[in-house]
Amino acid sequence: MEQQVNGNATVQQDIDYVKIARIILSRWYWVASTIIIAFIIAYIYLWYTPETFSTSSSLKFEEKRSEISELLNVRNAYDRTNKLQSEQFVIRSREVLNNAVKELDYKISFYLKGRVRTSDIYPQKPLHIVVVEQDSTNFTRSLFEYEPIDATSFKLTRLENGTELVQTFKVGQIISAPGIKFKIDNTTFNGKNNSVYCFKFNSPASFLGRISSGLNMSETKGTNILSLSQTDINPYFAADALNAVLRSYVNYDRHQKTISATQTIKFIDTLQQGMSKAVKTSGSELEQFKVANKVLDISATGQDVMKKLTDLETEKNTLNLQGIFINQLEKEIVGNKNLNAINYNLQGITDPMLGNLLTQYNALLLKREELLIDYKARSDKVQQIDKQILDIKSAFVSNASSQRQKNQKTINYIDQQISSIKQTFNSIPKAERELINLTSNAAINQKVYTYLSEKKLEAQISKAAITPGATIVDFALYNTNAIAPVAKKTYTSALIIGLVVGIGLIFLVRMLNPYIYDKETIESLTTIPIIGVIRKYQDEIDENNRQILSIKNPKSLFAESVRSVRTNLSFLAAEKKSKIVCITSEISGEGKSFTTVNLASTLSLIDKKVIVIAADLRRSKLHHTFKVSNLKGLSSYLSNQAELADITFKTEIENLTFVPAGPIPPNPSELLYSDKMKALLENLTKEYDFVIVDSAPVGLVSDAIPLIRMADVSLFVIRSGVSRYQAATIPERLNKEFNLSNITIVLNAFDNDILHSRYYTTNYSGSYYANYYYYSDYSGTGYGSGYYSDGPNKKWWQFWKK
Repeated sequence: MEQQVNGNATVQQDIDYVKIARIILSRWYWVASTIIIAFIIAYIYLWYTPETFSTSSSLKFEEKRSEISELLNVRNAYDRTNKLQSEQFVIRSREVLNNAVKELDYKISFYLKGRVRTSDIYPQKPLHIVVVEQDSTNFTRSLFEYEPIDATSFKLTRLENGTELVQTFKVGQIISAPGIKFKIDNTTFNGKNNSVYCFKFNSPASFLGRISSGLNMSETKGTNILSLSQTDINPYFAADALNAVLRSYVNYDRHQKTISATQTIKFIDTLQQGMSKAVKTSGSELEQFKVANKVLDISATGQDVMKKLTDLETEKNTLNLQGIFINQLEKEIVGNKNLNAINYNLQGITDPMLGNLLTQYNALLLKREELLIDYKARSDKVQQIDKQILDIKSAFVSNASSQRQKNQKTINYIDQQISSIKQTFNSIPKAERELINLTSNAAINQKVYTYLSEKKLEAQISKAAITPGATIVDFALYNTNAIAPVAKKTYTSALIIGLVVGIGLIFLVRMLNPYIYDKETIESLTTIPIIGVIRKYQDEIDENNRQILSIKNPKSLFAESVRSVRTNLSFLAAEKKSKIVCITSEISGEGKSFTTVNLASTLSLIDKKVIVIAADLRRSKLHHTFKVSNLKGLSSYLSNQAELADITFKTEIENLTFVPAGPIPPNPSELLYSDKMKALLENLTKEYDFVIVDSAPVGLVSDAIPLIRMADVSLFVIRSGVSRYQAATIPERLNKEFNLSNITIVLNAFDNDILHSRYYTTNYSGSYYANYYYYSDYSGTGYGSGYYSDGPNKKWWQFWKK
């Protein structure tokens, strides 16, 4: 990334991937800590989480028909447009699961109590419990904790109404609990290391949720095979439960098909009874007419008319029968308040659309039953199914009405044909016409009766030939290999999560960090040049900076970094024989006075005459550093209360003179703006090589502005880890607002904490300030080892070292 800065310099910023790696490695112990914590959590998770086991089986779906059924085109059950999906709802239905539970030994569950958790030990029965009396529905579901005392007695503990109840019983003694009486006919006492067992009494409904939640089904692509699996904390229960579900479903499927055929037969029986009377009546009337009128036969013309009339009347009656069936089916669906499945064989009686709607209706009823295992009837999911059921009912009523209208139009057309045929009766003698009518009625009734008899026979054959629509391909087997939690996967996940969290924590701290730490950060925020980087002093510093550290430890990295600032300072305003240097910062506490003292002492070491002026008239502490009285000072001089000689003090350092701030005046800004202050600085430049002015922070008051104008060089101090991002923008703002061009930046207390360093490197080209000075931040690994006397920094684990 390139950007143009003042002059013709170009800034090139490139991502430094090595630096990113160093940022992460700088807090390797954070990453290590998060990994260790993740491993501890994983260990606790594996310790406390019960293992989960899985077993599987498969069902093959097919429509099995007998040869007679194939000939008669009789179907065993209602058509399923998507059989595998609809049958999954059947398998999960309450009735199928209830019947499956009843196949299991469900009445009493046994558990082994451990130090960490209580484990289901199905199918083991360590205790022989005999139920003497039990309420069918209202009995206690509390967990009984059994602990043997000796060979003949034991202790039972349970919760009753929130209170722990502890009782002692003898073997064979009848025990009473809410809704149940039982006795224990044996004991698990063995003299030592007696295990503590628990047990509880169940109803079939107690296992519905457990089986339903662990039951999973999937379709095998391209086949009519459905794969089923059961997961549970007990591998033996999982296998037994899945096998019981398979058998229960097959029996349920056979039973439902039997119900369908039975309902069809009963309905046809009802219609046949009425038609049987009609057949007998019409037959009797025909015989009586023949006897009374001595007519034994019909002419050829009459027979032709009678045949046409009979066929049309038969078709008309068949359509009427279909209408009766549709009305009956519609009545049952609309009035089905108990939401029971409706099973009818619709082959040849109604149109395919009604059959499809009936299939969808029954599938939704099964899905509703499945949801009621885990949800209440008022829940959103059940309410959505209820709405779909209402929509299906509405669609069925609409399609039934359309079918009736269609049938009625056909009947009207048949009536027109019958009317046309009857007009030809005029050419036939009256007696023969009567005979034709009676014969036709008898034939029609007989044909309708025969049609119903055929349908009844088809249904009876279908009922006799019923076989399940699915075959169990594989039964479930016991699988004692846990599928979860898997220790290897858990620890691998913990390692990955620990790494991600650790590295994420590093970058989160960086992202939330509002402070400046290195020169790259400053370079990214401003174009004001950085004159130098002062290293952080590793030992404790006195509150008043009484140690002049650059002199105290001249071979330290800190002292060398101060000397680097001193060197670069000589390049600024090089044409001036004597320089006025104003030092300021954004706020107090950023090392402004600290930088002033050490820079002045370093300049004095090269035989430069230096005077330090404490120009922070509001809150100066420099007099404590030089151990000078503050009763008279700059404020006294500017307010004409003292002479220059009265406020000028020699210090312990050769060539270094100090002027204290003096008492706090009521008008510090006016005093610093005065011509006397300007004259003072001009006079001091005649006597001293460097006049260093320690001014007030510019972020708090405006006292420093006139001093910056008067100065040849202004140093804006930014403290690493203390100054916020906005501090770097202040020098450039001062430059623009007050037309100041003499401001440079000093980064103070740099500690080379790579965690907060920029992940890119900044390269300058052109003739900007890079040609004016040279500085080093001494941030290289192992830089100066053996040359500087700082010694290695103490490591993070050496917190006890001073």
